[in-house]
Amino acid sequence: MSGQYEVGSIVEGKVTGIKPFGAFVALDDEKQGLVHISHIAHGFVKDINEHLKVGDEVKVKVLSVDEETGKISLSIRETQPKPEQPERPAKTERPRRNNTSKRQEQSNQGQGFNTLEEKLKVWLKESNEIQADLNKRVKK
Repeated sequence: MSGQYEVGSIVEGKVTGIKPFGAFVALDDEKQGLVHISHIAHGFVKDINEHLKVGDEVKVKVLSVDEETGKISLSIRETQPKPEQPERPAKTERPRRNNTSKRQEQSNQGQGFNTLEEKLKVWLKESNEIQADLNKRVKK
């Protein structure tokens, strides 16, 4: 199988080198590909050396083959069964917090759709009132 490798095929290879970003796997005497760190295993892989070492025989799936450069992208993760995830407990509904102030409620009552410009005027007015109140407290 020293010829062309088909995308999607699963082949055996030997780890020939490990870098922080992935592992190089020899598919035969002439061809090798790269298993990116994100395709080493299911879940987060912090250190490739905890999963692989040079000389390991591994099953890999061919993800892509660049015809021009000859680069082959491989995945070990896709040859392994996906681990079952435990069922998550149903989320309990928490009551939503109501962040509208009494002034906002009063200004919104009896009004339909407010444009952003109208709301901005209300917010600025409220902000100025709050700032004036704070200034009065500081002066005391």
